[in-house]
Amino acid sequence: MSRLLVLYTGGTLGMQPSPKGYVPSPRFAEQLEAALALEPAGRLPDHDLKTLHPLIDSADLTPAAWNRLVAALAEEWASYDGFVILHGTDTLAYTASALSFLLGALDKPVVLTGAQIPLGEPRSDALNNVVLAMQAAGHPRAPREVCIAFHDRLLRGNRARKCRTQGLDAFDSPNAPWLGEAGIALRLTDLPPLPVGTPDLTPADFEAGRTAVLHCHPGLAPRQVARQLDDPQLRGLVLMTYGVGNPPGLDGQLLDCLRQATERGLAIVNVTQCGQGTVQQNAYASGARLNDVGVIAGHDLTPEAAITKLEVLLARGQRDQALRDALARPLRGEMSAH
Repeated sequence: MSRLLVLYTGGTLGMQPSPKGYVPSPRFAEQLEAALALEPAGRLPDHDLKTLHPLIDSADLTPAAWNRLVAALAEEWASYDGFVILHGTDTLAYTASALSFLLGALDKPVVLTGAQIPLGEPRSDALNNVVLAMQAAGHPRAPREVCIAFHDRLLRGNRARKCRTQGLDAFDSPNAPWLGEAGIALRLTDLPPLPVGTPDLTPADFEAGRTAVLHCHPGLAPRQVARQLDDPQLRGLVLMTYGVGNPPGLDGQLLDCLRQATERGLAIVNVTQCGQGTVQQNAYASGARLNDVGVIAGHDLTPEAAITKLEVLLARGQRDQALRDALARPLRGEMSAH
């Protein structure tokens, strides 16, 4: 039987109601242990529960918090067979994606989960999600990668998105099959595994302001684009375009701005605004012009994966052509190979 570390970092699952809304519960750890103790003997892996101090407010998440999580894993990596991270749902997909790129190849599973309703509240999904995460992390065939366990689904972390704000089935991986599904039993799929290896447990050199997102929309003005791209701190941009990767023309001014930016060394990766599908920059003339100005096709990257991949690669010191090459190919199963 595997031995797990369950790391509580914050989020709705550990909150309680107050006159001002949900606030962190000071008794969450003992409440969770009491609830887990009611599970039938031998059904869950042995575990230790550790709380990260201070807790992470999911909506206020910064890249510095990812270094805190890596440091917590580094401290305990040799002592456990798998890891469960309890996290707020608002930015859960960002953290799962970031950890997949920060840690690289793994020899142990890292499973993130959270909840839509706090533990102890009526109809809470917290305990079910924690149990699923523990069973997944302790499974003898657990994927050696960063995963998200939520509402009876096991998802690749850097493929997952929060797709619903109200439903308990909040997370899905629109462009990738699930890694597993829990029904009467937990059934893992037979997808090709990612390469296994020793993780990188060193901190990354994150710096605020090096990445940005440009969301194309009707009414976007060239001056807005130029102002954003002229930021001297900017090193990487996620361009969110229509359909299969089509940008607005803006009378040719958008392409001029993008060309000038890539010539200055800015890495620009193109992802679709659609919830499902892939960028195909050769499908239409408007998209094909992005190839000519040096924009990288993000294919079926999620926005969360594109942003965190940029953040991590820059923080690990990638620059110029090496950065562009890494953005264009899958590193940890985050995109389909092309």
